[in-house]
Amino acid sequence: MDRQILAYFELHPNEYISGEQLSEKLGCSRTAVWKHISALRDQGYSFEAVPRRGYRLTGVPDRYDLAELLSKLHTTTMGRTIKLFDSVESTQTVAHKFASQGAAEGTLVLAEQQTAGRGRMGRSWHSPKGKGVWMSLILRPLVPLQFTPQLTLLVAVALCRAIRQIEQVPVAIKWPNDLLIEGKKVSGILLESSAEDERLKYVIAGIGISVNLRAEDYTGELLEKATSLRITSGAEWNRSELIRTFLEQFEQLYTLYHEEGFEPIRVAWEALTISLGRPLLARTTKGNVEGVAESIDEMGALLVRQSDGTLTKLYSAEI
Repeated sequence: MDRQILAYFELHPNEYISGEQLSEKLGCSRTAVWKHISALRDQGYSFEAVPRRGYRLTGVPDRYDLAELLSKLHTTTMGRTIKLFDSVESTQTVAHKFASQGAAEGTLVLAEQQTAGRGRMGRSWHSPKGKGVWMSLILRPLVPLQFTPQLTLLVAVALCRAIRQIEQVPVAIKWPNDLLIEGKKVSGILLESSAEDERLKYVIAGIGISVNLRAEDYTGELLEKATSLRITSGAEWNRSELIRTFLEQFEQLYTLYHEEGFEPIRVAWEALTISLGRPLLARTTKGNVEGVAESIDEMGALLVRQSDGTLTKLYSAEI
């Protein structure tokens, strides 16, 4: 039925087709037509619905071309091996499996859709098919276990630079792991590590980017807090170009990090963040902290000056 509906729209490009027309053509109820249109939307197709006119097909899913992506990628390590999936529960879960089996550093797990994408603190991540970048990068950094929080900030810098390189949208970093555009979340970063006897075995950098989602792809509650690159810029983005640009930026910074330490990353992060010099309320497991964020330290902790002059270090908090 889905294929029949799509075929009918292809025969009538840029035309509105009423639910009544479709139900007569396909021999089903208008309710069944609506359910199939909803299912096609979940698969990445876009429809405009206008009362008394019907539906118009406005967009088809953007599928990754793995050969093209790899042929245009200018990195030595990052993304040279890509595991592409149509749909997974979470790219993080799949990447952990590959990493535990010995997958090389730089291996990228990429999916068109996540059915149970996750963010920090067990939150779910909205990951519709063909409209975002849902990926996890396997890293084997040569750093002590306690330095891994620095990598979250490194990933954020690389991603922020990549987006700005493609188009000058006002994207900025919110400590510790979000990218915002005009106060709304466009990307989240989740780092998970595996260690043995205090020795770091690997790190999985999970990255979710809301790329070509439209306003109708969000629930009302989500739309108040989230946005996409398409909503911001008014145009479709090439997801493969965004992935390539990020991997190239990340590899440069990752190499610099291993050669010169965290300081150049810290400086770059502070130049791209909106978290400094502003009053904030931080919710931590030990209570709330109020003050003004001044900087981050050599471990990536946020330094907050409270009203009594006390300088507090935050390693994890909800800002």
